[in-house]
Amino acid sequence: MNRRATLGLLLGKPVQSEATAVSPAAGSSAGLEPYAGAWGPAEAAHLLRRAMFGPTRADLNWAAAQDLNTVLDALLEDRPLPEPPLNYNEEDDPNVPIGESWVDAPLVGFKNLQPNRYKSLEAWTLGLMIGEGVSLREKMTLFWHNHFAVIEDDVGDPRFAYTYVNTLRTHAWGNFRELVKLITIDPAMLRFLNGNQNTKKAPNENYARELLELYTVGKGPQVAPGDYTNFTEQDVLEISRILTGWKDRGWRTNNPDQAVESFFQDNEHDTGDKQLSPRFNDAVISDMGDQEYAHLIDIIFQQPAAARHICRKLYRWFVYYHIDDNIESTIIEPLAQLLIDNDFEVKPVLRTLLSSAHFFDMRYVGPMIKHPFDFVVSAIKQLEVPFPAPDEDLFSLYEGWRELMQEARKMNMDYFNPPEVAGWKAWYQAPVYSRDWINLNTLLARLSFTAELLNDGIKAGDDFRIRAELLDLIATFDNPTNPNAMIRTLADVLFPMPLTGDMDANGSYTTGQYKGLKEVLIPGLPDFEWTIEYGDYLANPDDPDIKKAVEDKLVEMVGIMLSLAEFHLS
Repeated sequence: MNRRATLGLLLGKPVQSEATAVSPAAGSSAGLEPYAGAWGPAEAAHLLRRAMFGPTRADLNWAAAQDLNTVLDALLEDRPLPEPPLNYNEEDDPNVPIGESWVDAPLVGFKNLQPNRYKSLEAWTLGLMIGEGVSLREKMTLFWHNHFAVIEDDVGDPRFAYTYVNTLRTHAWGNFRELVKLITIDPAMLRFLNGNQNTKKAPNENYARELLELYTVGKGPQVAPGDYTNFTEQDVLEISRILTGWKDRGWRTNNPDQAVESFFQDNEHDTGDKQLSPRFNDAVISDMGDQEYAHLIDIIFQQPAAARHICRKLYRWFVYYHIDDNIESTIIEPLAQLLIDNDFEVKPVLRTLLSSAHFFDMRYVGPMIKHPFDFVVSAIKQLEVPFPAPDEDLFSLYEGWRELMQEARKMNMDYFNPPEVAGWKAWYQAPVYSRDWINLNTLLARLSFTAELLNDGIKAGDDFRIRAELLDLIATFDNPTNPNAMIRTLADVLFPMPLTGDMDANGSYTTGQYKGLKEVLIPGLPDFEWTIEYGDYLANPDDPDIKKAVEDKLVEMVGIMLSLAEFHLS
């Protein structure tokens, strides 16, 4: 299926064919030199859309009024970790009072508590995306979750999932090498890739293979049977021996004193010498007990391929999926060297990439399809959809967040269950990449979500519906009585690139997409008709007929805006 054409046709947009479409990278000469161009709403919006989930109008206005370095300081500011997820339903978790966290609570009693605690974990995670503020942390947490893709259905304990994802969040832009060490013996990863079954009598190669192929150096082209550019089958076997002896504790425990943790069991560890291949300078690792795994990772990170591999993934996450020879030499190689020079600290790499002339090359504005969480959270935040306060209605708040998780799941993105150990195809499967998010089913799920959001709302709990209150939203605009200004304000928030349209001498849109949207709002009528209708509502806000007439016009127009291809792009 030509997904680019499908997206265009179903959303009413003419689209280039795959054969004639030009890559954004074509002709790009900008490199990693600091961006020195104009700084205003367009540049601020591009940065925040890539670094956050759905920046709000307030976020965009704030960023546009700052300079680039100030915005980057905010995005990369170290913050305290969020408070842990809460029990929000007394029927779900009798061991934990409402409003308190279950993350350190045992599984006591006859009730199966795992599904309910997973509900809480999912809801809390979605809530963090909505409430992140101007911060890169949640985007980076998902980046690492895609990189170290633990499938929680295979782990089966929400406390393990929480411990794992909190490690990712804690080290969001910290030291890559040290994060690999932590994940190597993380309890969830030990269970997921069978590291807890890896013993000297029965070495298990699952994690050893992914450590090399996915997490560090990458495979590279095959040069001989069992020999790849960056590692060999011999390395996989020897590394599996190095990693023997690690176990996890606390899985589905009823013991209130047992934490989720990993530990080293001496008598299960292979104490013999391990010989790595020439890919790792023929290193020999003798018995080092519980420090052997860390020494191994230090050796792996001596290979420059580890830095290149993660820098390619960061580039595809934040800039674009296409990496040609020019991008490899002018962007990836210098970033990889920067990572090595900074002892594998990720923050300097992120700051350099996100402040570069290359990142702000306008070829990279809007060429990627939003993934489902970007799509869902953008609609919620940018339409300023109201949610209850936690101290007023914790149940409805968490149920609302969880329903949004369900909406993303319908679009083929289940946060805690990536489809495979390599993560989601949109970030590695050539040549489709982000177009993998769009097929007939997922597109219909997107359109159904926005339609419900604008009309009756999405039911969440007993008495709450997730619904965009458009009249409340536009009341915060500078000039909501002017249809041209009101539409432009909405478009600036919702879309990564400008819509088409010309204005006459009176500031009225007369052509293009802006004109088309105005026709939906006031079909065939002069601009002042909207001014009169909206003015009548302001004068009579409690009149249900007047309110409905104005609101229906807004719902129809914003529905069209959310169905435009531009809203699906980043």
